[in-house]
Amino acid sequence: MATWNLDTAHSEIEFKVRHMMISTVKGQFKNFEVSINSESDDISKGTVSVKIDTTSLDTKNEQRDQHLKSSDFFDATEFPTITFVSTSVVGDVQDEFKINGDLTVKGITKPIVVKAEFGGIAKDPWGNEKVGYTVKGAINRSDFGLTWNAALETGGVMVSEEVKFEGELQFVKS
Repeated sequence: MATWNLDTAHSEIEFKVRHMMISTVKGQFKNFEVSINSESDDISKGTVSVKIDTTSLDTKNEQRDQHLKSSDFFDATEFPTITFVSTSVVGDVQDEFKINGDLTVKGITKPIVVKAEFGGIAKDPWGNEKVGYTVKGAINRSDFGLTWNAALETGGVMVSEEVKFEGELQFVKS
């Protein structure tokens, strides 16, 4: 059994969304867990699990953060976590590959595909085996009950439907 635990000091998950159709607002989740469990060192035969604390979101604007945590968006009081569990890994895990899985936001579960890129494997100065990945994806926020919006006088809407996310993840083998 091979288990890779997240090295939180060297990992991050960010999201971005178009605002007023003219710029992009970025944010991050400060608290999250990601693990890879496999019967062997081949992660394509294992399971990737992600748990994100919705109360830990940070867009560098407290008023906006409180709005995003409210029932208009994540409803962090009732739904404190976002989860993802892989159903399959497709492609060369030593290069670029896809992770198919089920994403749950606000109690709504839908299948998504996450693109992943192998960053490399190395031993740190203390002999710990580490591996790095970059993951990217996008969802339609309305599919997950994140439907708040406002029409603009100039046409268009305040917040785009597409939310892009990216993770820089480093794991240590246990």
